[in-house]
Amino acid sequence: MKRTLFAFALVLGLLWPGVAQSAARVDGRVVLIGVPGLQWSDLSPGGTPNLWRLATQSAIGSLSVRAVGRVTCPYDGWLTISAGVRSAVGYGCGLPPLPESGGTGAVIPGYGYLRDVAGQRNAGALGEAVHAAGECTLAIGPGAALALADRSGRVDVYAPSPAQIRSGVLTRCRVIAVDVDDLIRPYITDGRLPKVEERLTPQQRAAALRLADAKAGAVLSVLPKDARVLLAGLSDHGVDPHLRVAMMRDGDPSGRFLGAASTHRDDITILPDVTATMLSLAGVEAPPGIVGLPWQASERRTGTTEAARADLEKADVAGQTIRSVGGVFFTSVAVLQVAFYLTAFLLLRRRRGLRRVRVASVALASVPASTYLVNLTPWQDVRTPLLALVGGIAGCALLLAAVALAGPWRRAPLGPLAVVAGVTAAVLAGDLLTGTTLQLNSVMGYSAVVGARYYGLGNIPFALFATSVLLLAATIAHRLTRGGHTGAAVTAVAVLGGFAMILGGWPGVGSDFGGVIAFVPGIAVTALLIAGRRVSIVKLGAFCVAGGVTVMGIAYLDYLRPPAFQTHLGRFVGQVFTGEAVEVIGRKLGAMLGTLLSPNLMPVVIAATAFLVYALLRPEQATAGVLPAAFAHSPALRAGLIGTLVSGVVGMLVNDSGAAVLSMALALAVPLTLSVGIRTLGGAPRYDDAGQEPASSSLVSRSS
Repeated sequence: MKRTLFAFALVLGLLWPGVAQSAARVDGRVVLIGVPGLQWSDLSPGGTPNLWRLATQSAIGSLSVRAVGRVTCPYDGWLTISAGVRSAVGYGCGLPPLPESGGTGAVIPGYGYLRDVAGQRNAGALGEAVHAAGECTLAIGPGAALALADRSGRVDVYAPSPAQIRSGVLTRCRVIAVDVDDLIRPYITDGRLPKVEERLTPQQRAAALRLADAKAGAVLSVLPKDARVLLAGLSDHGVDPHLRVAMMRDGDPSGRFLGAASTHRDDITILPDVTATMLSLAGVEAPPGIVGLPWQASERRTGTTEAARADLEKADVAGQTIRSVGGVFFTSVAVLQVAFYLTAFLLLRRRRGLRRVRVASVALASVPASTYLVNLTPWQDVRTPLLALVGGIAGCALLLAAVALAGPWRRAPLGPLAVVAGVTAAVLAGDLLTGTTLQLNSVMGYSAVVGARYYGLGNIPFALFATSVLLLAATIAHRLTRGGHTGAAVTAVAVLGGFAMILGGWPGVGSDFGGVIAFVPGIAVTALLIAGRRVSIVKLGAFCVAGGVTVMGIAYLDYLRPPAFQTHLGRFVGQVFTGEAVEVIGRKLGAMLGTLLSPNLMPVVIAATAFLVYALLRPEQATAGVLPAAFAHSPALRAGLIGTLVSGVVGMLVNDSGAAVLSMALALAVPLTLSVGIRTLGGAPRYDDAGQEPASSSLVSRSS
């Protein structure tokens, strides 16, 4: 009979992976040890011997502790584990409240506040699920009690510290949590996290670490032998976020990295994953509201524990570098863009310095792709990663611009544009197909330290991907229409754009919700204009609706998969059914409106838009006919630019990054368009797109 059941489960597993995962669960005792503030640079064989020993016996990885705000305090971290979704108390916070003991258990005082006032209606989901399965909860310390409390705020067995747990009590319950707050407690000032990065001296932090290590060691020494142990550094300790420690000792996973399907990374997990992991290891069904997925020991080997710790430390250093340079980088981009448009305006009006303007335009347009290409170099491994990062971006941009301007394609007005747009599109498409290693920890991508996204196509990369694909498609269409193949040109735009759109929106690859909505009208407008058709407001609205229908269709297909394999697209469909989607949309709308006041993004939008509109309305005054010359040379380029603007505007309205989408689309498209016009109307011999010099190489008249 047992063999029959096993074979049945195996067959089901092959047909439906979620069933195999459920069948593979083995009920057991799971223990979570939370050490708020712990990061990999804290651990060493001599300084933290107990934690180091656990690391050698466990799968290890980085934990992104982002909850709701910029940093996560211990209260928010433990509350997130309780809820299984990112949660926050709603005001500046520090340590969780002290439980009120009653009998063998305890109750969190004022627990109703979390649901009734703070709006944390998922609070207590972990404890409630354990109780629904007929199991009890055992908590040691205030944070542990908060994590395991049910919806009434009660935990079954409670002790303030491991020293107060009587012999045999640890075997009473199969779900156990321990709060080791010795490291974080010295940081708390007036009940709140400090507003500085590091309030303790190295000696003070080392002393706090020794206390935390001793307490964790005391817990580990008395745990039942069948216990599966999770350890999480589940909060920040200052004003800046960091990646924290994650370990899982379950069987013999040592020598492997620790990841989760939620991040699509084999060495990064998130806080809600802790909830899902505890329930999975205990054999308890996760309630629908849980968004995390169980931790998994990856196939990637760590080598020695020292080498693995060094890799995980570098990941935090890379994230910190990206986070620290982000504001300065985008400010610099904004200043360069505004200066470029002002300088171009003055020089183009006087018909002076056209070649320099062209070189500057191609170099500026080469910067976005360079922010991803630099991740092919080990910049985070050097002693000064910030200088290596900035120098690498500048070097890649100059190299790409040189290739675009110096190759045989330089003779064609559209040649440099095709090279820069093609490289940008190829880099992002290749990154999507290989696990998005280039977007992770890039200044125009995302960082696990910030914790907004861990895989797929980010909002700024979407803007660059859509823009580069549409411009590249316009270049191909230009060659086809010049040969009289207008139908083939329209088909090329639709096929290339459609492939890129599916790649960017498909679950587990690009997984970009708003990008699909914005990409569809951009593709459609470009194709219609190339075909010589007019675009009305009604058609534009229909294209946007088509984009929404397309992405919801993709999301619904994702929703039909088992929960363990869904991305945020499928989970959004579930939120639509439960009514939670309105709250999600409201939060994203607020984030989008906030970007409209960004001092780094809006100057790019304003300067580029003003320059473009003025150049189109007053071409002779603004650009000495450069843009009209570019559009006369290639009507397909005009169609691609308009399609790009449509995608940028729609993308700005439907993405939480808002102005970042439009600003980056303009930052790539407008300089490249200017480079085409300058080459067409410039001071060098004019060549056609086959690279041949016409009989007359004199300057094109301004009336062209």
